[in-house]
Amino acid sequence: MSFTALHRALGVGPGSLTDELLDAAVAAGVTETNDLDWKSELPPAKGLPQTDFPKDAAAMANSGGGVIVFGVCESQKAATERVDVGEVDEAHERSLRSAAIAAISPPVFGLNVHRLGAEGNRAVVVEVPASLDGPHLIYKNEYFGAPVRNDSDTVWMRERQIEAVYRVRFDERRHATEALDALFTEASTGRDTDKRAWVIAVAHPRIPRFRDRLTRDGARAVLSKAGELALVYAGRGGVHPLESVDRLNPRPGLRRWVAVNTATGGRSVWKESWASIHHDGSVTLAAAVGGHRMSSDGYFEGWQIESSAIECAVADLMALVRATAEATDNDEYAVRVGIA
Repeated sequence: MSFTALHRALGVGPGSLTDELLDAAVAAGVTETNDLDWKSELPPAKGLPQTDFPKDAAAMANSGGGVIVFGVCESQKAATERVDVGEVDEAHERSLRSAAIAAISPPVFGLNVHRLGAEGNRAVVVEVPASLDGPHLIYKNEYFGAPVRNDSDTVWMRERQIEAVYRVRFDERRHATEALDALFTEASTGRDTDKRAWVIAVAHPRIPRFRDRLTRDGARAVLSKAGELALVYAGRGGVHPLESVDRLNPRPGLRRWVAVNTATGGRSVWKESWASIHHDGSVTLAAAVGGHRMSSDGYFEGWQIESSAIECAVADLMALVRATAEATDNDEYAVRVGIA
């Protein structure tokens, strides 16, 4: 689901970008803003990096994200009517994403391209995500500039604005490191690292999107989906931590859901694992990787680690991140993995 300038202007909650939503916005004469730009024509796929599209995408990214709508005429900033942008195929979509990467520095990743309408009324909506990697620069030969939205116009940043945006980028990196350190320390607490090695894996959304917290059913669905994805990523070649936690009955914790360890018996404790999904979209995974069983009655030493255990733990983390991101509408994550 998305919550864009179109949703906000029409007073509707988060949802999909649909043809009906666009029709309603045009009928209401929604005006352009910092995060909404009407365009009547879609630039051709050939030579797209040389068009205004990279500048428009960079300006949106530098302004906190937004949507560029191709296929709507405007007058005095207000939408007036739909126009057809022509046939748009997957190659054209790839060209749009490629231009946002190749023609902008640093690249703008994560563009969502939506094709709406039928022949005679086709439109394309490009969602540009908020970015903390600004300022995103456009280069013309040996010159460069940082575009930014000023209400309905795209202008160029002044030196002080560029300085301020760089400061935000550096502050974000510091805060992300602090958030990961806190999650890592928290996930490590209570683990018997004096007896055996543990892999501690944590991830934090770079721009947390605080929506309604996941319900127990929502957390259960995320854990179940992550367990299935992990097997796609790494297969059955090792021990998956997510198979040693209670995925069907997550328990409430401090601003999170906790999947507690189920490997508690004398013959199972060697694969002890814990996982959690925080309400802000962060996730943690702690799994014993030292002292695994090597035969029916033999175990490795606590300092001995099989590489497959690390591979499965990383696969489980990435699966948990992906499933959580989809459920909480987060996208970019900072990740830290280590052995304690």
